Amino acid sequence: MDAPLLELRRASRRYFAGGQEICALREIDLDIYAGEMVALVGVSGSGKSTLMNVLGCLDRLSDGGYRVAGQDTGKLDADQLAELRRSYFGFVFQRYNLLPQLTAQGNVEIPAIYAGLGMEERQARAGALLERLGLAERLDHRPSELSGGQQQRVSIARALMNGGAVILADEPTGALDSASGREVMELLLELNALGHTLIIATHDPHVAGHARRIIEIADGVIISDAVTDDPNAIHRCKLADDIPKKTTFTRAAPWIRLVEAARMALFALLAHRLRTGLTLLGIVIGIISVVEMVAFGESAERMMKRQLESFTANSLNIYPGRELGDIFAARSKSLKIEDVEALREQHYVRSALAHTMTPALARFRDRGAQVTVHGVSEDYFDPRNFTLESGVGFNQEAVLTQAQVVLIDKKIRRRLFDGADPLGQVIYIGKLPCVVIGVIGRDPMLEMTGPQTLNILIPYTTSNARLTGRNYLDRIEVRLREDQPESLAELQVVELLKRRHRSKDFVIANSDLIVKTAEAFSQTMSLLLATVGGISLIVGGVGVMNIMLVSVTERAREIGVRIAVGAHQSDIRQQFLTEAIVVCLIGAAGGVMLSFGLSRLITYFLPPGWELVLSLKAIGAAVLCATLVGVVFGYAPARNAARLDPVEALARD
Repeated sequence: MDAPLLELRRASRRYFAGGQEICALREIDLDIYAGEMVALVGVSGSGKSTLMNVLGCLDRLSDGGYRVAGQDTGKLDADQLAELRRSYFGFVFQRYNLLPQLTAQGNVEIPAIYAGLGMEERQARAGALLERLGLAERLDHRPSELSGGQQQRVSIARALMNGGAVILADEPTGALDSASGREVMELLLELNALGHTLIIATHDPHVAGHARRIIEIADGVIISDAVTDDPNAIHRCKLADDIPKKTTFTRAAPWIRLVEAARMALFALLAHRLRTGLTLLGIVIGIISVVEMVAFGESAERMMKRQLESFTANSLNIYPGRELGDIFAARSKSLKIEDVEALREQHYVRSALAHTMTPALARFRDRGAQVTVHGVSEDYFDPRNFTLESGVGFNQEAVLTQAQVVLIDKKIRRRLFDGADPLGQVIYIGKLPCVVIGVIGRDPMLEMTGPQTLNILIPYTTSNARLTGRNYLDRIEVRLREDQPESLAELQVVELLKRRHRSKDFVIANSDLIVKTAEAFSQTMSLLLATVGGISLIVGGVGVMNIMLVSVTERAREIGVRIAVGAHQSDIRQQFLTEAIVVCLIGAAGGVMLSFGLSRLITYFLPPGWELVLSLKAIGAAVLCATLVGVVFGYAPARNAARLDPVEALARD
């Protein structure tokens, strides 16, 4: 006689329930040979279901040993046990345990997916099996569209997908009517006749009567083991050429398993549309927050760069005061027009600009406005930094003659002239009448004063002599030649002014330092805004985790089925993690699309010059954040799913 296919020695299984130790199996010795048909009978709680789980490698023994085809299962880890189940066993459950989101063919294919069989080959194999079992016209039907007998046939086809050398049938006819039960039983008898080892757990003596060997269990002990035919009958139907051997499928490549996991994830998500929709809503809101905040940061950065263009001309700004933040700087009168003249004579200087500032009331007829009067020299109107909307700027003669001419910004034109042409009109600055000769188009320096400030430009000599009575300046801007290093020029300016003033009563602001400081501030604000958006996405991620945890609980039976047909723990973990990532990526796609429309709407309400544009950086940040959220918040549910005990999972309703 051949060696037994399944071999139990002194097998015991104990577990704890309600604080008590329960012994489900007690030192059982059992041999089952290839090709046998064995019925396990006994009352509820006798231990037959536990024995079935142990035989199918879904449960481990507490004591004793169990060998499958000579292989000691006690020395195998979880993944090795999964491969053993996939290679030798097929399960037929009382409640069918078909996945509702898959078709009949899709359910049959599941074991082959985990065995690494290619899509075309497994589809052909599944179709052939279903056709063999009389379901050729039901391949595309979901379980809810099949009768109980048809569902059980699909379950049998799934058990045969990887060969099914040993078919474990737990009450295979228990949920069927008598006619369907007879059909299923006849099918199982045919499979046994073809050489499949068949082990049936049943309460029905009629079903047990079909077996050639009946094993009765009570209180975890085998109390009878009877062979109904001649003892050699176990070999009678054994067809040596037809007995399924261990399957030799190889585990698929990681990228193929990932594609399959994504495919199964989509089926699972579509099967629970409401739950998926609620999850997506949280992710979409989070993605919109991230995208819009990044877009805001980029828009602010663009505005900052435009406003800083006046500082990018290799320039130095000189202010009164002994150091930055000097509280007495406002009283200082250290900067003189003579300093400007001396600086203009230096070889490294392209131009030196005098600048004064004073608040004043500007009036035109019966209209008035509080303005800031900027007294500047003729070199102020550098075309690289300054443009006119209309009119002209003043020249050196106007500065020398203290001409009473002004340039106004567009805000003053709207305020005092109500959009009418102001050129040639006389306005009063305080008590000083001045002729409007130009309207400022673009001036980055004035733009930095803020949207609420109204600005006027006049010759600094006019401001000092006719408006304020000053003999000093508020600022000197030194524009350096292109070939002059800014750091070296700054040292030379410091030495020149220290000699002239006999002390250091001024502060120099390097334009490069200003630009870098402003850029650092802009980047900090962008990061802050992105962080605020990220918090919204994290909230959405918490929602993903909570719903995925609920999903694991609801789909415990599905997880148990997948483990039973040969899925590794890594397969289960990958599938649920992929589901979380797929949800987040779909949410990212929806969030990005909605952000395009929202950005246009927000831009309409923003101040002039601001524009929200979704750059590749914003979109990339959204996709990256969504993926990270899926990985981080999907890992815990995926790990919980992979760690589910298959016996407990299959027992859940």
